[in-house]
Formats: sequence, C-alpha cells, structure tokens
Amino acid sequence: MTQPEVFDALVLGSGEGGKYLAWHLARSGQRTAVVERRWIGGSCPNINCLPSKNEIWSAKVADLARHASRFGTQTGPVTVDMAQVRQRKREMVDGLITMHLGNYKASGAELIMGAGRFTAPKTLDVRLNDGGTRTLSASQVFLNVGTHAAIPDVPGLAAAAPMTNIEALELDRAPRHLIVLGGGYVGLELAQAYRRFGSAVTVIEHGPQLAAREDPDVGDELRQIFSDAGIELVLSAETLRVEGQSGDAVRLQLRTPSGERAIEGSDILVAAGRTPNTAGIGLELAGVELGVRGYIQVNERLETSAPGVWAIGECAGSPQFTHASFDDFRVIRDNLAGGQRSTRGRLVPYCMFTDPPLARVGLSEREAQQQGIAVRVAKLPMRGVLRTRTIGEQQGFMKALIGADDRIVGFMMLGPEAGEVVAAVQMTMLAGLPYQKLRDAILVHPTMGEGLGPLLTNVPARSA
Repeated sequence: MTQPEVFDALVLGSGEGGKYLAWHLARSGQRTAVVERRWIGGSCPNINCLPSKNEIWSAKVADLARHASRFGTQTGPVTVDMAQVRQRKREMVDGLITMHLGNYKASGAELIMGAGRFTAPKTLDVRLNDGGTRTLSASQVFLNVGTHAAIPDVPGLAAAAPMTNIEALELDRAPRHLIVLGGGYVGLELAQAYRRFGSAVTVIEHGPQLAAREDPDVGDELRQIFSDAGIELVLSAETLRVEGQSGDAVRLQLRTPSGERAIEGSDILVAAGRTPNTAGIGLELAGVELGVRGYIQVNERLETSAPGVWAIGECAGSPQFTHASFDDFRVIRDNLAGGQRSTRGRLVPYCMFTDPPLARVGLSEREAQQQGIAVRVAKLPMRGVLRTRTIGEQQGFMKALIGADDRIVGFMMLGPEAGEVVAAVQMTMLAGLPYQKLRDAILVHPTMGEGLGPLLTNVPARSA
C-alpha cells in the first residue's frame, strides 16, 4: 500500500476561498497543497464571473455603436466579430491564470493538477492530469469543490447537447436563434448579451416572473427592459420535450398558461440552477455528511461533520458569489487562529450585470413580509436621478426598505452603476446608521449615488 505524502493542509478545489486560504496557510509556514481538476483559480476567472462580464462589455460596446447617432456620432453598419470577442476574453483569462500561478509560486503552496478522491479520512488519491497518481494526507482538509450547471430532466434535452455558460462563452459565432432555459442571473445576462451580438433570443422561465428571487416590481421592470430589446419572454412555462441538436436546429415543446406551443431555434443555453460537485469524490469515506440536495453540511464556522475538515463556498451552501466565498476564507482563517467568526447574519450584496444592472443588499419586500418585519418603502425612478439624463439611460428604479428604528434593512437598484451604488448603502447598514444620515449626506453631483438623497427623502412617515 502506497504511503501518503503528508501535508499540513490540503485544499480540494482552487476556487476563490480555497486559493486564498492555501496562500495564507503556505505563507504562514504550513506545507500546503491544492488539488485542482482543471480551472486554475476556480471558475470565476476562467468560465464564470470575469469572462462573462468581459463578453457582456463587448456586447455593451456593440449596442452603443448601433445607437451612436443618439449621441451625435455617425457610424456605418455595425457588425460583431465573435471570434475577436472570444479572443479578447481568452487573453484576459490567460492573464488571470498567469497571475494565479505567480501567487502560488510566491506563497509556496503547491498546485497539483488532477482529480482527487477520498479513500479514507483526510486522505486523497489524486489522478494527475499528466499521468500517474499521488496519495496525499493532511491534518487539516478544506473542501472547495464548487458547483456546475444543472441540466433539467426534460426528455431529449441532454441528447440535444445544450450549452451551459461554459460553452456559451466560447462561441465564435452569434447563434441564429438562441433559446435560453432559465430567467435567472446567468440566463438574463447572456440572453441580453447575445441579443446585442445579433442573435434572436427567447427566454423560457418556469416561474411567473424573471429574476424569481426579487420582488414582483423588479420582475416587471426587467420584463419591460428585455421586451423593449426584442427578446421574447415565455413565463410560467414547462418544457415538455426537446428535439434536435443545439448548434444546428432545435424544437422545444412547451406547456404555458395559454396552452401548448412549440419554439424552434438554433441553439439552447441551459441556465436553470446549479448542482454541487460533491458526487463521486468519496466524501462518505472522509466522514463528510451531505444535505438532501448534495451540499456539504457545515456549521456557522464552516466546519463539516468530519473533525479537521472544513468546506468553503458554493459546495457548502454559501451564497453563490465569489465575494461570499472570499468571506468564507476569512471566516475559516480567523477561526483557525482562535477567533469566533461566523457566517450567521452576514450582509451579502450582489449584482446581476444586465444593462442596466440589478443590485441588492438586505431584505426584499417579500422577504420582510415573510419574516414579519414591518417596513416603510421608498422608491425613485431612475429618471429622477439627473445623471441618467446625461447618459441617456433612464430605465429602472431604486427602492429602500426602512425598519421601525429608522435603519435601512434592504436596498435594491435596477439602474446604471447599481453595483457601485449598493456599496454605499451597505456601509450605512453595516454602521447601523439611521437612513437620515445617508439622506442628508452631501453626495457628488451629478452621480448615480446622488440619487440616494431623493430616494430616502421619499421614505413615508411613521404611521401613528
């Protein structure tokens, strides 16, 4: 029997939280190894966050070029070179990989490219990508295995070889007619981008609104924005079966509130949720328990059921954002040093990079009602923010939820630069300040953030 190589720490998966933890432990003098199947640095710099935002920006440029005459600039016919769009994205990814490799070298953490599987508690067999195997063990193990796009169990869908976000970001062509299954963040971002690249686009959503986790008024506004862009939206729709091959010709049979209908297109993009990468890696042999949906069960310190084993990021059920995974790293780092840091009650903001983007922090109206929290709601259309008039982008609105103690308990913005504006509100919430402090602040004119003043001036008075 092969004796394992002994490390102080093993990290399975090189996503955001895992890589930062590995670099930190290695710099602290611990012998640390990271086992990664394919994506150096995890999915964010390779196939998810940054590559998608790269191509979304290319789509924004195409849209601006087509409408340049609105701004006094005359252009000829606008065409999109998807091979160049892809190349720009690839060059960015290559640069990020080089940066990550430099961080591994500087920290002293060993990056092992291969597929790891537990054969015993805290013991991994690694099938190396370049051939051979290694057996590794450590006193501390950190699981950062992430998730992958789920393919719904629809007759004919898997056989049609649909795209996920990975394949969609590698296209060197604009599909003739892209059918998107899912009206959530990934589906909406890529649907809008490919519409701007020149594709006809249909979005099919099982629920009654786009962006299902948001309030109905947000879903309604998104529906209007996407409809105005010429994107067909089919809501409350069940996909019954799929025929054909994605990339050539496909036909989807749907059940909708108005009856059955068929939609024909050239390509399918599946954006219908994520599945944790926890199957087939021997977690049962490691003593790590899973929940009903396959996510690793952890406590608020991110400890698993196995002593000396932690889980980080999406696979642990943390919010599926890179910034949440990074905070998971900080939780574990501080607890390893004797702290008492917890994931409980974290204020995690997020942003969907549609155009305009949608950002939120804290509660929605629906969530406040479900939790029995009485709130006062203030809204402001984006056309009420003077900056939008200078750039000609006035769709969307801001919304703030104010609790009984005058503190902000939730904020949403669907408008230009929403991801930046939400940070100011988040800081106000973290500081526990009453909304009047932000309302009465002197904010730079003309900026998007300036709209927070008039928004919070609209807070209704307390009921008697």
